[in-house]
Amino acid sequence: MAQWVTVWRAAQLVGVPRGVLQKLVRSGEIALSDGLVSTEVLVKLYPQTQIEQSGMLERVVHIKEDAFGRRVRERILPSQDVLAQRLFRQGQELADVQRHLQRYHALVVGLRDHLDEVMAQTAGSDARLLGLQRRLNDGLARVLATESVDMFNVMDDILKVVTAQVTLRPSGHQFSVEGHDTLLQAGLKAGLALNYGCGNGSCGMCKVRVRAGEVVKVMPFDYPLSEAEKQQGYTLLCAHTAASSEITLETLEASGPADIPQQQIVATVRAVRELAPDTRLLHLQTPRSNRLRFLAGQSVTLGLAGSAATAGDDVRATHPIASCPCDDRNLHFHVARDAESAFARMVFDKQVAVGDSINLWGPVGEFVLADSNRPLVFAACDTGFAPVKSLIEHALSLDASPSLSLYWLATRSDGHFQANQCRAWSEALDTFEYAAFSEIDAATGALQVAAAIRADQFAIDCDFYLAGAGAFVETLGAVLQSAGVPAAQIFQEVL
Repeated sequence: MAQWVTVWRAAQLVGVPRGVLQKLVRSGEIALSDGLVSTEVLVKLYPQTQIEQSGMLERVVHIKEDAFGRRVRERILPSQDVLAQRLFRQGQELADVQRHLQRYHALVVGLRDHLDEVMAQTAGSDARLLGLQRRLNDGLARVLATESVDMFNVMDDILKVVTAQVTLRPSGHQFSVEGHDTLLQAGLKAGLALNYGCGNGSCGMCKVRVRAGEVVKVMPFDYPLSEAEKQQGYTLLCAHTAASSEITLETLEASGPADIPQQQIVATVRAVRELAPDTRLLHLQTPRSNRLRFLAGQSVTLGLAGSAATAGDDVRATHPIASCPCDDRNLHFHVARDAESAFARMVFDKQVAVGDSINLWGPVGEFVLADSNRPLVFAACDTGFAPVKSLIEHALSLDASPSLSLYWLATRSDGHFQANQCRAWSEALDTFEYAAFSEIDAATGALQVAAAIRADQFAIDCDFYLAGAGAFVETLGAVLQSAGVPAAQIFQEVL
């Protein structure tokens, strides 16, 4: 018997990005009913041979019980208390269904017996009564007959226990809560720009209203909710997780950079690591109670206090964040060797060490993902890869784009300093493509990238994100516009 599931849950079941199913919906290959997808349609589109060859719970589905069970145990099994509550909620739902089925069955059997009595008292044979009797008997036989198990239904029932689906209002965004994640952690991992502050239950900025479903507290919090707020269903995202398989929350989300507050944070250097002879990875960690809220693709100003600077003055430099907002405590930056930058000189001269304090101001910048379901094309030149990497990780978290392509130009010999990461994305994700280019002149390299994009992407309605030196960004942007790409679909960041 077919069930109806959300597009988000359907993508989990068949192991494809949500954007792939949304594309099939737009093309008419999948018909929605009240926003839901029939499991019968999923079986037709993704037959058994394809399902067994993909994977589950890490965007793959394993029908074999041992593989499915192993992934559940290893990756998304919640705590015992939360698991018990979800099982209890699902047990309640199952008991309600069984009670209704028993009543319906008793009603039909009663009608059949009453019909038999009426026919016994009726002289002769009434064709209409005979027809009704046959329909009742045939219907009961079909209901009681043994049918093959719909594996999608079984897996969906299991997913409802080990993962919870959260729907946000009024945006309609959805995300899954897995493992020991709080609602806030799960939402950030899904790439959503939720409103929050400290992340430890003190500020109350992540306060939301529970409109449907149940939540359970997983950590203590100090923020005092009023009695009126408690009665209206308000709670804190950072201190609660899902107790039921489906939850609807009412909350506001950031719609763009203007909705992200300016912050000043003192972070600690966790690592300074060589990515290439002329590039260093600077890993900073913020305090647990003062995380940096930012959008993928944005930048911050880094400042070393006067005591660490040779001239006694503050040393500052603005760098794009090279990591995803889903991990707001651990911030990565790509620092290139630059004789004209005092900050870069200090990093390369090892005057910035593990344990040092660095001031952060920001975030700044408009180079963020647009709200779109179009394929995404990223083009980076040298350290322009930093904001692009953040955008790619954010796009993968959102799981909404049908495909992602990265074109990376290096103007120096060690310019592809994280090529292994790019190749790993390409090998692990069917929807990700990567191409590397080398050319000393950024403008000439931009033309090479444009030619490659023209060969691969110009027949597709895409969003283009360009980052790097001015000559690279301006040249490539001009070529794209002359080829007919709308200016509103070209996003540029000059470093």
